[in-house]
Amino acid sequence: MRIASPSFPNGQPLPRDCGYHQSNRSPELLITEIPAGARSLALIMDDPDAPGGAFVHWLVWNLPPATTRLLPGKLPPGARVGRNQFGNDRYDGPAPPSGIHHYFFRFFALDEPLSVPTGADRRALEKGMKGHILAEAALMGTFAASGH
Repeated sequence: MRIASPSFPNGQPLPRDCGYHQSNRSPELLITEIPAGARSLALIMDDPDAPGGAFVHWLVWNLPPATTRLLPGKLPPGARVGRNQFGNDRYDGPAPPSGIHHYFFRFFALDEPLSVPTGADRRALEKGMKGHILAEAALMGTFAASGH
């Protein structure tokens, strides 16, 4: 499985409009080479550089296995969204307090849809995925605090 984005190359800065204090728009994401046995996909976006440890920005699961593209601000029918650490059930973009942070978009191909309820946190999602991950892939982008 591979993840890419026409919005930014792997390891490079995310567009400024992806930022929480800007347009707060998710980047376009492309998913390829999804395993044949996948029955659903999940996504965790986090910032491991946050002062309190990995900060969750976006949780999505039960994406149809035929999903090959996520457009900014749009999810396919049936997708469930979890609670991020801003306290919202949606994408909330980068907002580093200082310096340059790294943001990981981790996709998981799963052998079944998850019964994890909408609004669940990362711990509940990871518990639901345990034993069901067929493949995973990641894309990383950076984002600088204002003034950097």
